[in-house]
Amino acid sequence: MTKMNRGIITALSAIGLAQGLKLFTNRKLTGKWDFKQAFTTGGMPSSHSAGVAALASYVAANKGARHTETAIAVVFGAIVMYDAQGIRRHTGEIAQLVNDLEDKVITLSGDFPSFEYVKREEELNELLGHQPVEVMAGAILGTIFGIVCAKLED
Repeated sequence: MTKMNRGIITALSAIGLAQGLKLFTNRKLTGKWDFKQAFTTGGMPSSHSAGVAALASYVAANKGARHTETAIAVVFGAIVMYDAQGIRRHTGEIAQLVNDLEDKVITLSGDFPSFEYVKREEELNELLGHQPVEVMAGAILGTIFGIVCAKLED
């Protein structure tokens, strides 16, 4: 029987850890427990960043900083983290603007009875990306987790 790839286990475990931590950071922010936070995108810390940073640091600790696999993991991680705090965050901001615009259209349609508007059943998801601090927290968490997992194998 073959062992599962330890890099995959490390990265997925870091993602799970970060998702679990979102319960506590959301509780501190809102004062309420919201268990849905463990299954959402966005929030503190970034599980995307934690996963790719754990993978990159795990590979670097096992293969060395000059190895091609380390370079692949680091570049892949940088792209994912840039996307999480850049493009995905802006998409969430656009979703928020669209949701706000729809609320204003509903208000306007009440003032003009001849203007008929039917509200969508669900609003667009606004929590798609991360603030830079959320990405950084995920990256730090993942890096530490990846190094610890690599050292535990020794």
